[in-house]
Amino acid sequence: PNSRSPAQTPSPAQTSMHLVVIGRSNKKKKGMEGSDPMATLTDDILADIISRLPYKSTCCCKCVSKRWRDLIYHRHHRKKMPQSVVGFFYEGYNECRSPRKARYFTNLSREYYPLVDPSLSFLPNCGSLDILDACNGLLLCRCWKAADPLKLDYVVCNPTTEKWVSVPATEWPSKVGVARLGFDPAVTSHFHVFEFIDEEAWGVPEDEQDDDFYRRIHTLAIYSSKAGVWKYQTVKQGPFAIPKHSVSSFLNGVLNLAADYNLIVAVDVEGDNWWLVPIPERPDYVDDTNGIFTSQGRVYFADSDRSKLSIWILEDYATGKWTLKHNFAFYSRWRREDTNVIRHGFNGALFYT
Repeated sequence: PNSRSPAQTPSPAQTSMHLVVIGRSNKKKKGMEGSDPMATLTDDILADIISRLPYKSTCCCKCVSKRWRDLIYHRHHRKKMPQSVVGFFYEGYNECRSPRKARYFTNLSREYYPLVDPSLSFLPNCGSLDILDACNGLLLCRCWKAADPLKLDYVVCNPTTEKWVSVPATEWPSKVGVARLGFDPAVTSHFHVFEFIDEEAWGVPEDEQDDDFYRRIHTLAIYSSKAGVWKYQTVKQGPFAIPKHSVSSFLNGVLNLAADYNLIVAVDVEGDNWWLVPIPERPDYVDDTNGIFTSQGRVYFADSDRSKLSIWILEDYATGKWTLKHNFAFYSRWRREDTNVIRHGFNGALFYT
């Protein structure tokens, strides 16, 4: 199936499907008392049905019976099922090791399975591979072609099911530093890729570029897996610039992205609605905005001033109003001289590095 065109290739997300249980009639039929209609299904058929359910529904299926639970955990069916996995991809370097540079995955899930191959070896053969973003179980990767190091494709994959699709590259991918992924399996099985093209990548002459905003964003390109095409628009909001390693989050069809000068840039999947939201006042020595995350249907911002951790909730995009939710004082052993970065985990957990 991976040989089909991007417009025809199914999303790597699990197809949403609802399992309907039909109530039995009060009239009992001879020979049917106490029978279980699901018991007539073979394991393969039942596994195929469960594999089409959203993740939350799959969790509920584990509680139906011992048979269903064992079926979901069985090694022959795990890759078909929507599984929960929480953890970090990171790269390490050791000059005494071969290869010297390698990618690792630290699994923070309570359950041992599913296993994740940090090399993503199931993806098409690439000269090199960069993980650009992660969103609700999917990864956005940049795959540099071995035959031509200047050409690349975007690849969206599910590392637990090892399903993937290629996204046709734009004319500027090798020059674009910021590409992000938007995906919400509770709403749709389709995803969006956002490519923020700065003035230099777009080809704006150097003497016409904004001196106050290095790599000011000039154009936004949005790819829809449903439509299978890119849509472009000139960015009229701002000006603003986005760091290469800017943290993003996706909620209710809106991508929230940390920008320079203590701003959060928010844009919907159609590119029709934009918001530039100033974050709460920060210490002068902190020059990056990385603590943006979503939880329980809200946008949060977490910040550290070396002595405490503050967590804010965004009340309104239009007014830019934030409400302080928590203040946590650090123990002395947690204090560090450098700027700390917040990462959002699972079930409202925060990972502090």
